Amino acid sequence: MELQRLFGANVRHHRKSVGWTLEQLAGEVGVSRETIGKIERGISAPLFDTVEKIAEALEVAPQNLFGAKSFPPGERGELLAEISSLLANLNEKQLIRARKLLEALR
Repeated sequence: MELQRLFGANVRHHRKSVGWTLEQLAGEVGVSRETIGKIERGISAPLFDTVEKIAEALEVAPQNLFGAKSFPPGERGELLAEISSLLANLNEKQLIRARKLLEALR
């Protein structure tokens, strides 16, 4: 289930970084808006065909959507992965506020 949530968060991050709506990505992939929404929320796991179509539409390598980022093992790595997933769900304004908060903690 964690992989499903991470995948969804990465899809949302890449979709937002190209400035697309759920509808635009769904249209490019050939699935419904609801399907993309469920994938992004980690509720639904896409078929490999769909993973490839999403990656192609967003112009990223499919493995990047699975969180190919490397986190250290153990509790620290789990925390970093969870924080990364949470951040991927924020809009631009929220990300700016989150960055300010994190800078204040340094």
